Amino acid sequence: MGTVLTFGTFDVFHVGHLRILERAAALGDRLIVGVSSDDLNISKKGRAPVFPQGERLQLVAALRCVDAVFLEESLQLKRHYLSEYDADLLAMGDDWRGRFDEFADICKVVYFERTPAISTTALIEKIRL
Repeated sequence: MGTVLTFGTFDVFHVGHLRILERAAALGDRLIVGVSSDDLNISKKGRAPVFPQGERLQLVAALRCVDAVFLEESLQLKRHYLSEYDADLLAMGDDWRGRFDEFADICKVVYFERTPAISTTALIEKIRL
């Protein structure tokens, strides 16, 4: 089955995060998770995460379905991360559908349907209100 790699910010951790990680883990023998750095999140989303990268790394690493975590510092390094961790499969949410097909030459790429009506951005807005 092999090594599955996925990436995410995992800020304001919710059941949608858990479900995608559990589904990814079920596709292989080992799940490795790249957690977006604070700087990467700011460049992607225009805002700092609620929880700093060290805490997000700790939370994701504590999950039973996760075998290892690392800090993802650049979107341009995806191919490097996939090679470095010898990934057999890249699993991502379907909001990224098609964006990582270029890596099909080195691993299988799978996109999971996201959990309906759950998003970190929506949760943050709800908390602010």
